[in-house]
Amino acid sequence: MTFTKLALAMTVTVTAAMGMPAVAQSTEPAPAQHMFSLDPAQLDPTIEPGTDFYEYVTRKWQLANPLTDEHSRYGRFDVLSDSNELRVKEIVLGLAATNPQPGTVAYKVSTIYEQAMDSLRRNNEGAAPIQADLKRIEDTKHEDMKELFYWMHGNYASPFFGAGIQEDLNNSTQYAMYVSGGGLSLGDRDYYLSSDPENVKIRKALEKLIVSQMMNAGYNKKTANRIMKNVMKIETAIAEETWTREESRNLPAMNNIRSMAELSEMYPNINWPEFFVETMGIDSVPSVIVTEINTVKRANDLMASLTDREIKDYYLWKYVNQASGALSDAFSDANFEFSKVMNGVKEQRPRWKRALSAAQASMGEAIGQLYVEKYFPASSKEYMLGLVENLRTALGKHIINLSWMSDETKLNALKKLAAFTVKIGYPDQWKDYTTMQIDPSLSYYQNMHNVGMWHQREHLAKWGKPVDRSEWGMTPQTVNAYYNPLANEIVFPAAILQAPFFDPNSSDAENYGGIGVVIGHEMTHGFDDQGRNFDSDGNMVNWWTPEDAEAFAALTQGLAQQFDQVEVLPGLNANGAYTLGENIADQGGLRVALTAFLDSQRKKGVDVTTEKIDGFTPLQVFYMNYANLWGQNIREEAMRALTLGDVHSLGKNRVNVTLRNIAPFFEAFSITEGQPMYRPESERVVIW
Repeated sequence: MTFTKLALAMTVTVTAAMGMPAVAQSTEPAPAQHMFSLDPAQLDPTIEPGTDFYEYVTRKWQLANPLTDEHSRYGRFDVLSDSNELRVKEIVLGLAATNPQPGTVAYKVSTIYEQAMDSLRRNNEGAAPIQADLKRIEDTKHEDMKELFYWMHGNYASPFFGAGIQEDLNNSTQYAMYVSGGGLSLGDRDYYLSSDPENVKIRKALEKLIVSQMMNAGYNKKTANRIMKNVMKIETAIAEETWTREESRNLPAMNNIRSMAELSEMYPNINWPEFFVETMGIDSVPSVIVTEINTVKRANDLMASLTDREIKDYYLWKYVNQASGALSDAFSDANFEFSKVMNGVKEQRPRWKRALSAAQASMGEAIGQLYVEKYFPASSKEYMLGLVENLRTALGKHIINLSWMSDETKLNALKKLAAFTVKIGYPDQWKDYTTMQIDPSLSYYQNMHNVGMWHQREHLAKWGKPVDRSEWGMTPQTVNAYYNPLANEIVFPAAILQAPFFDPNSSDAENYGGIGVVIGHEMTHGFDDQGRNFDSDGNMVNWWTPEDAEAFAALTQGLAQQFDQVEVLPGLNANGAYTLGENIADQGGLRVALTAFLDSQRKKGVDVTTEKIDGFTPLQVFYMNYANLWGQNIREEAMRALTLGDVHSLGKNRVNVTLRNIAPFFEAFSITEGQPMYRPESERVVIW
């Protein structure tokens, strides 16, 4: 995660935002524009925009792109991901075709891909690559259980709780040690504790998975069932003290700094100085940040109360589960059977896609370097830099004009906005994989384990050093974007700069409604319910007056309630509190991108309410391409899983619920009271 100071004084941003003398409008007629990212033929004229805007824009696309058995959901992001996979596949196969020399990047990438594709060898090996480690767990004597715990944490999994280094919440220029909850195979506590029939079904599917995988590992059915029961006993106990999804969004509540003496007093069943040395090779930890105090306490208590047999069974499952993706087809088939219940997918991803994912997980930046050389022109980066500054100016205007925020807090918000670091396309410094060892004589699992340990050593080597602000959290070929509050940065990998997000041939309306909204979305994350806790330097500092914080909380509660009212499936409503940050960013992105778009068109002399782009006004096209981004087909199982476990709202809600708060949208499509998309002004929630 990176941070590079921009040469942009705060006064420049404020001046632009306050609207100094406007640039003279062009007297020449603007050239005719056409839609390229959005196909007018996909609009469904049988559906009124004021009835269901999402379906109006995307219904025909949904019908033309039915779900295949491989997918539990398929949308515009997936179309781009599929296209990128083919590009990356061509790159990887091209490396193999050069007959690369051992030790080169090309050789390492090719070997990982080829081993992942070699089902014959992997099926012949079966569970052999993990037998020695399973035997080590089984043969461990009581007096050596502590060393077994260190070995598991340091090499294979994180039983009972998690620990590791990350930027310090309180001083983002340095790293801190964190101790957190963890240890749950299903991630979310409700899967273990809820009596809802769907949660029970998923819980039963996990039990079946554990039995299947332990039998694949060589255990008989009776022993596999015993292991399953002990795993469920332990994970259910941990789940009882695990935070709810809503609680997990409270970042200030996670900032619990404890000295080593305090940590040892709180959790006496773990020798903490020894733990950090044995698992991470770090012997200089003066303090830690404990993110979930009660969850770690439950882990501490369990480690003292469980029998060796129960703990070993838990370790056996944790080990086999982390290894399963790199073993024989029997293991991947069992995982797929679980996915069918969890997500509703009906067919495994093709082997080449899984192999490609392994290669990218291993050496993603090496592949990314080749990707940008071939697919990312300098002009795209230049366009994005200009667009980002337009959005920055627009967000500054919004902040200045907020009616609910005091001038004192506005100045702090503008300072943070001016300090945003912007990363576009690819990192300035590429990762060096010279010391990564890939040996085709080893099993695929052993090579993948060695790759994982290489990445772990690289990460832990940062301890005691200043935070490297030049690092990226995504590879260039990733179709996504992110905001990092600890670096106060917005990052846009090369791969997202494609239609329908961005196309140099598209109209301004499409590009502002696409990548413009994405930029505004990531910027607004700096001011959502989590991002607002960090200052311009990425430190957790409260820069709000109490009155402004209270006003913000009231607005966000109103927005959360709007999403809470949406029934996703019978008996299951959306979770407005859990998805709050993304919902704030969606609304902010739309509003800020619109302001930037209107400013840009005003300078060109374009009237966005009367001029036409293929029969639609530019204002209409702006909103239509936003909806176009979220078009998708999705199975009910995936809808349920995402509603329970994803901080993003479902695509339809990201469109319809969000737009119902935005007055220019109503005007663009003449939506009036009585239509389902209309929301009375008194009920609208506008935050940024």
